[in-house]
Amino acid sequence: MVNLNISGRELRDILISMLVIAGVFALSFSNHNIALMLTILPMTLVAVGFGFVLHELAHKFVALHFGYFAEYQMWISGLALAIFTSFFGFVFAAPGAVYIYGEGISLKENGLISIAGPLTNIALALIFFMGIFIFTPNSYFALLSGIGFSVNSFLAFFNLIPIGNLDGAKIMSWNQLFWIITIAVSLGLTFLSFFI
Repeated sequence: MVNLNISGRELRDILISMLVIAGVFALSFSNHNIALMLTILPMTLVAVGFGFVLHELAHKFVALHFGYFAEYQMWISGLALAIFTSFFGFVFAAPGAVYIYGEGISLKENGLISIAGPLTNIALALIFFMGIFIFTPNSYFALLSGIGFSVNSFLAFFNLIPIGNLDGAKIMSWNQLFWIITIAVSLGLTFLSFFI
């Protein structure tokens, strides 16, 4: 049985990252109107915060399943960059990453660990997409669903770009067909989010 324990330090890093990311998206979405930001913050905590946390935890739990030690660590510089960019009307967020420790990680294991995060965001995007049609138009929950759909679609797409340490490069090295399918789906969802 996999031990899913999260250390106190890791929990702290996750919560700080989640709050900062939710805050900067709320700030950006509200056009720097503090009163509106505070109204939007609960939405971004759910739509963005959980999307980010569940993405990272998916990496962690798949790595643990394969018997590796995995722990999320926040990046202070990445959080600072997210805060800085939010003042220019967009958010570039690199709050941290799951570090995986172990020897002999195969291409397949690395690919499966990497694809878990974007697949989580795609699943969340689809759940939020359904919410757009379930809830009364222009209601609080419909707006929450719209934000959740667009942000999680984009998070999946962005992480699937095959450059640097992003998930896409690791998935592409393992299985190009899986990478093509997941990036096509996430790109389609991201494109659709502009019309909803």
